[in-house]
Amino acid sequence: MFTRAQWRAFIDHPVVEWTMFVVGVLLILVSPVLGAIPGPGGIVVFGVGLAMVLKTSRWARRRYVKFKRWQPKAGRWTDWGLRRKSAARREALRKQREELGCNTLPGVPAAGDDVTPDPAILPTPPADPKSLAAKAGD
Repeated sequence: MFTRAQWRAFIDHPVVEWTMFVVGVLLILVSPVLGAIPGPGGIVVFGVGLAMVLKTSRWARRRYVKFKRWQPKAGRWTDWGLRRKSAARREALRKQREELGCNTLPGVPAAGDDVTPDPAILPTPPADPKSLAAKAGD
């Protein structure tokens, strides 16, 4: 049985990484053919191939991030399908924003990407009602 460190060392070996990349690309290329067969086979095969390519290619990850910024809704579905930890975190942030009633702020991506918003464009929080009543009574 492999320990986590042994498995990580095995996966990070260059031969294994290239093999995973090539198999992932082949799965992506085969998925349209499988898509013609009834059932969701092509989608599953494409997802597995995409996950293998994203695991091993920085170029593919950069393209994936650009895609997510261009199509945040599709990026959310892809993250969910790939079971990424960041997907669960971003989904929790999105739900929290919806509960607070501030779905979209200018300068803040709707998908909850890890971008720090510009403080100059964020609205100021509402004043405390007690302090407003005290000032009005003076």
